[in-house]
Amino acid sequence: MLNRADNRTVLYLIRHGATEANLARPARIQGRAHNPPLARLGVRQAEATRDFLAIRPIDHCYTSPLLRAVQTASLVAAPHGLAPVALEELTECDVGRWEGLDWQTIRDLDADGYRRFHADPAAFGYPGGESFRTVYDRVLPVIQGLLERHRGESVLIVAHHVVNRVYLADLLGLALGQARQVKLDNCGISVVVRDDGETTVGTLNAAFHLQGVAA
Repeated sequence: MLNRADNRTVLYLIRHGATEANLARPARIQGRAHNPPLARLGVRQAEATRDFLAIRPIDHCYTSPLLRAVQTASLVAAPHGLAPVALEELTECDVGRWEGLDWQTIRDLDADGYRRFHADPAAFGYPGGESFRTVYDRVLPVIQGLLERHRGESVLIVAHHVVNRVYLADLLGLALGQARQVKLDNCGISVVVRDDGETTVGTLNAAFHLQGVAA
Protein backbone atom coordinates (compact mmCIF):
# COMPACT_ATOMS: atom_id res chain seq x y z
CA MET A 1 0.00 0.00 0.00
CA LEU A 2 1.09 3.57 -0.56
CA ASN A 3 1.90 6.13 2.08
CA ARG A 4 0.62 9.65 1.65
CA ALA A 5 3.08 12.35 0.62
CA ASP A 6 2.35 16.02 1.20
CA ASN A 7 1.90 16.75 -2.50
CA ARG A 8 -0.29 13.76 -3.30
CA THR A 9 -3.97 13.03 -2.98
CA VAL A 10 -4.67 9.41 -2.05
CA LEU A 11 -8.00 7.70 -2.69
CA TYR A 12 -8.86 4.41 -1.00
CA LEU A 13 -11.62 2.99 -3.22
CA ILE A 14 -13.42 0.05 -1.64
CA ARG A 15 -16.19 -2.25 -2.76
CA HIS A 16 -18.75 -2.83 0.02
CA GLY A 17 -18.76 -6.00 2.11
CA ALA A 18 -20.65 -9.07 0.98
CA THR A 19 -24.43 -9.40 1.04
CA GLU A 20 -26.40 -12.64 0.83
CA ALA A 21 -26.80 -12.05 -2.92
CA ASN A 22 -23.02 -11.87 -3.32
CA LEU A 23 -22.58 -15.09 -1.35
CA ALA A 24 -25.29 -17.07 -3.13
CA ARG A 25 -24.09 -19.82 -5.47
CA PRO A 26 -24.55 -18.83 -8.18
CA ALA A 27 -24.29 -15.18 -7.13
CA ARG A 28 -27.29 -12.97 -7.88
CA ILE A 29 -27.04 -9.57 -9.51
CA GLN A 30 -27.96 -6.71 -7.21
CA GLY A 31 -28.35 -3.15 -8.32
CA ARG A 32 -30.36 -0.49 -6.57
CA ALA A 33 -33.96 -1.74 -6.59
CA HIS A 34 -33.32 -3.89 -3.51
CA ASN A 35 -31.35 -2.52 -0.57
CA PRO A 36 -30.09 -5.46 1.52
CA PRO A 37 -27.80 -5.17 4.53
CA LEU A 38 -24.41 -6.79 4.82
CA ALA A 39 -24.32 -10.52 5.50
CA ARG A 40 -22.44 -11.65 8.62
CA LEU A 41 -19.41 -12.32 6.46
CA GLY A 42 -19.74 -8.83 4.98
CA VAL A 43 -19.60 -7.30 8.45
CA ARG A 44 -16.45 -9.29 9.23
CA GLN A 45 -14.91 -8.17 5.93
CA ALA A 46 -15.65 -4.54 6.78
CA GLU A 47 -14.18 -4.98 10.27
CA ALA A 48 -11.00 -6.51 8.83
CA THR A 49 -10.75 -3.59 6.40
CA ARG A 50 -11.29 -1.15 9.27
CA ASP A 51 -8.45 -2.74 11.24
CA PHE A 52 -6.14 -2.75 8.23
CA LEU A 53 -6.71 0.92 7.40
CA ALA A 54 -6.85 2.15 11.01
CA ILE A 55 -3.18 3.22 11.04
CA ARG A 56 -3.41 5.00 7.69
CA PRO A 57 -4.39 8.66 7.44
CA ILE A 58 -7.93 9.15 6.13
CA ASP A 59 -9.29 12.68 6.15
CA HIS A 60 -12.67 12.29 4.44
CA CYS A 61 -15.14 9.46 3.78
CA TYR A 62 -17.83 9.23 1.12
CA THR A 63 -20.22 6.42 0.32
CA SER A 64 -23.02 5.26 -1.89
CA PRO A 65 -26.35 5.78 -0.09
CA LEU A 66 -27.25 2.08 -0.36
CA LEU A 67 -27.28 0.27 2.98
CA ARG A 68 -24.53 -2.23 2.20
CA ALA A 69 -22.12 0.59 1.34
CA VAL A 70 -23.15 2.82 4.26
CA GLN A 71 -22.64 -0.03 6.73
CA THR A 72 -19.20 -0.77 5.29
CA ALA A 73 -18.15 2.88 5.24
CA SER A 74 -19.34 3.47 8.80
CA LEU A 75 -17.25 0.59 10.11
CA VAL A 76 -14.11 1.42 8.13
CA ALA A 77 -14.25 5.15 8.92
CA ALA A 78 -14.92 4.74 12.66
CA PRO A 79 -11.28 4.76 13.87
CA HIS A 80 -10.79 8.05 12.05
CA GLY A 81 -13.77 9.71 13.71
CA LEU A 82 -15.47 10.26 10.36
CA ALA A 83 -19.17 10.12 9.52
CA PRO A 84 -19.50 8.95 5.90
CA VAL A 85 -21.15 11.39 3.52
CA ALA A 86 -23.59 9.69 1.11
CA LEU A 87 -23.47 10.78 -2.53
CA GLU A 88 -26.22 9.71 -4.91
CA GLU A 89 -23.82 9.56 -7.86
CA LEU A 90 -22.00 6.65 -6.21
CA THR A 91 -25.14 4.45 -6.17
CA GLU A 92 -24.75 1.08 -7.85
CA CYS A 93 -25.73 0.60 -11.47
CA ASP A 94 -29.43 0.20 -12.18
CA VAL A 95 -29.56 -3.40 -13.47
CA GLY A 96 -33.16 -3.10 -14.62
CA ARG A 97 -35.07 -6.30 -15.27
CA TRP A 98 -32.11 -8.47 -14.29
CA GLU A 99 -32.23 -7.45 -10.62
CA GLY A 100 -31.93 -10.50 -8.35
CA LEU A 101 -31.16 -12.97 -11.15
CA ASP A 102 -28.06 -15.09 -11.71
CA TRP A 103 -26.26 -15.13 -15.05
CA GLN A 104 -27.44 -18.57 -16.15
CA THR A 105 -31.06 -17.59 -15.54
CA ILE A 106 -30.52 -14.38 -17.49
CA ARG A 107 -29.01 -16.33 -20.37
CA ASP A 108 -32.00 -18.68 -20.39
CA LEU A 109 -34.60 -15.89 -20.22
CA ASP A 110 -32.96 -13.25 -22.41
CA ALA A 111 -30.32 -14.77 -24.66
CA ASP A 112 -30.18 -11.72 -26.96
CA GLY A 113 -29.78 -9.25 -24.11
CA TYR A 114 -27.19 -11.49 -22.47
CA ARG A 115 -25.16 -11.69 -25.69
CA ARG A 116 -25.26 -7.95 -26.35
CA PHE A 117 -24.35 -7.06 -22.79
CA HIS A 118 -21.37 -9.38 -22.68
CA ALA A 119 -20.20 -8.16 -26.07
CA ASP A 120 -20.16 -4.52 -24.96
CA PRO A 121 -21.73 -3.48 -21.63
CA ALA A 122 -20.79 0.15 -22.33
CA ALA A 123 -23.03 0.28 -25.40
CA PHE A 124 -25.64 -2.32 -24.45
CA GLY A 125 -26.58 -2.00 -20.81
CA TYR A 126 -28.88 -3.86 -18.48
CA PRO A 127 -32.36 -4.00 -20.06
CA GLY A 128 -34.50 -1.36 -18.39
CA GLY A 129 -31.44 -0.07 -16.52
CA GLU A 130 -28.08 1.58 -17.15
CA SER A 131 -25.06 0.85 -19.31
CA PHE A 132 -21.47 1.01 -18.13
CA ARG A 133 -21.16 4.28 -20.10
CA THR A 134 -24.07 5.82 -18.20
CA VAL A 135 -22.55 4.81 -14.87
CA TYR A 136 -19.13 6.15 -15.85
CA ASP A 137 -20.58 9.48 -16.97
CA ARG A 138 -22.14 10.08 -13.54
CA VAL A 139 -19.31 8.64 -11.44
CA LEU A 140 -16.27 10.27 -13.03
CA PRO A 141 -17.18 13.93 -12.35
CA VAL A 142 -17.95 13.31 -8.67
CA ILE A 143 -14.72 11.41 -7.99
CA GLN A 144 -12.65 13.94 -9.91
CA GLY A 145 -14.34 16.68 -7.93
CA LEU A 146 -13.51 15.01 -4.63
CA LEU A 147 -9.86 14.54 -5.59
CA GLU A 148 -9.67 18.20 -6.51
CA ARG A 149 -11.52 19.43 -3.41
CA HIS A 150 -9.33 17.37 -1.07
CA ARG A 151 -6.01 17.94 -2.76
CA GLY A 152 -3.10 16.72 -0.63
CA GLU A 153 -5.36 14.67 1.65
CA SER A 154 -6.55 11.06 1.85
CA VAL A 155 -10.09 10.14 0.87
CA LEU A 156 -12.04 6.92 1.44
CA ILE A 157 -14.87 6.03 -0.94
CA VAL A 158 -17.06 2.96 -0.46
CA ALA A 159 -19.14 2.08 -3.50
CA HIS A 160 -20.03 -0.89 -5.71
CA HIS A 161 -18.64 -3.33 -8.24
CA VAL A 162 -19.80 -1.59 -11.41
CA VAL A 163 -19.19 1.91 -10.03
CA ASN A 164 -15.62 1.10 -9.01
CA ARG A 165 -14.68 -1.04 -11.97
CA VAL A 166 -15.72 1.49 -14.67
CA TYR A 167 -13.71 4.22 -12.91
CA LEU A 168 -10.67 1.98 -12.48
CA ALA A 169 -10.90 0.52 -15.98
CA ASP A 170 -10.54 3.99 -17.49
CA LEU A 171 -7.49 4.76 -15.32
CA LEU A 172 -5.98 1.41 -16.36
CA GLY A 173 -6.36 2.29 -20.04
CA LEU A 174 -9.16 -0.17 -20.74
CA ALA A 175 -12.17 0.62 -22.87
CA LEU A 176 -15.38 0.80 -20.84
CA GLY A 177 -16.64 -2.22 -22.71
CA GLN A 178 -13.75 -4.16 -21.13
CA ALA A 179 -14.46 -3.02 -17.57
CA ARG A 180 -15.76 -6.46 -16.56
CA GLN A 181 -12.13 -7.58 -16.74
CA VAL A 182 -11.54 -5.57 -13.56
CA LYS A 183 -12.45 -8.04 -10.82
CA LEU A 184 -12.99 -6.57 -7.37
CA ASP A 185 -13.54 -8.53 -4.17
CA ASN A 186 -16.01 -7.46 -1.52
CA CYS A 187 -13.97 -5.08 0.66
CA GLY A 188 -11.05 -5.24 -1.77
CA ILE A 189 -9.04 -2.02 -1.59
CA SER A 190 -7.81 -0.13 -4.63
CA VAL A 191 -5.52 2.85 -4.12
CA VAL A 192 -5.65 5.74 -6.58
CA VAL A 193 -3.04 8.48 -6.40
CA ARG A 194 -3.31 11.95 -7.87
CA ASP A 195 0.02 13.73 -8.13
CA ASP A 196 0.80 16.85 -10.18
CA GLY A 197 -2.45 16.50 -12.08
CA GLU A 198 -1.87 12.85 -13.04
CA THR A 199 -4.18 10.19 -11.63
CA THR A 200 -2.92 6.60 -11.50
CA VAL A 201 -3.83 3.28 -9.89
CA GLY A 202 -1.21 2.42 -7.28
CA THR A 203 -2.87 -0.74 -5.95
CA LEU A 204 -5.66 -2.78 -7.52
CA ASN A 205 -7.98 -4.88 -5.37
CA ALA A 206 -5.73 -5.57 -2.39
CA ALA A 207 -7.49 -8.33 -0.48
CA PHE A 208 -4.78 -9.98 1.64
CA HIS A 209 -6.29 -8.39 4.77
CA LEU A 210 -9.35 -10.60 4.18
CA GLN A 211 -7.51 -13.93 4.14
CA GLY A 212 -8.33 -14.77 7.74
CA VAL A 213 -12.01 -13.88 7.40
CA ALA A 214 -13.91 -17.17 7.23
CA ALA A 215 -17.30 -17.58 5.58
